[in-house]
Amino acid sequence: MISAFIKSIRGSDPDAALHYLARMIEAGEDPRFIARRLVISASEDVGLADPQALGIAVAAADAVAFIGMPEGRIPLAEATVYLATTAKSNAAYVGIDAAIADIRAGGFGRVPLHLRDAHYPGAKRLGHGRGYRYSHDSEYGIVPQQYLPDELDGKHYYEPKNLGAERDIGSRLERIRRILGDR
Repeated sequence: MISAFIKSIRGSDPDAALHYLARMIEAGEDPRFIARRLVISASEDVGLADPQALGIAVAAADAVAFIGMPEGRIPLAEATVYLATTAKSNAAYVGIDAAIADIRAGGFGRVPLHLRDAHYPGAKRLGHGRGYRYSHDSEYGIVPQQYLPDELDGKHYYEPKNLGAERDIGSRLERIRRILGDR
């Protein structure tokens, strides 16, 4: 049931999602389990296409814990319908998995010296923090400097989709990457 429920949300079918939700509720499924799955769906399937989705799913989980059942079915249904009918993107999910895959494959390097902590005795002598440019001192809050290790400089993990709020994020990210020197 939970698989059909999540796949119905992912597929943008609120009627099917409510059907499977009702079946789970009537079968006695733990509503906290359902709520946890809504939180996962909000992050995995909706993502930044609708940044409010995670808050709505967490609020439903909190409401279920606070009020219990049978009234808990109402915030569960509200979150279900919201997630099923909103824009969806798994770009952040794909991005973190790509970054983890790189780390597991040995794709990492040393943190650039200018990004290292320079607030302990001897750090400055090691070159830590030297050349760091404070982003808030620039007009746009972005300064061109390298943030990834040398071995990964220029790698892009997050590629927003042209859906929902990610459309705006994508436009902003293009401008950011231009300022950063398309790193």
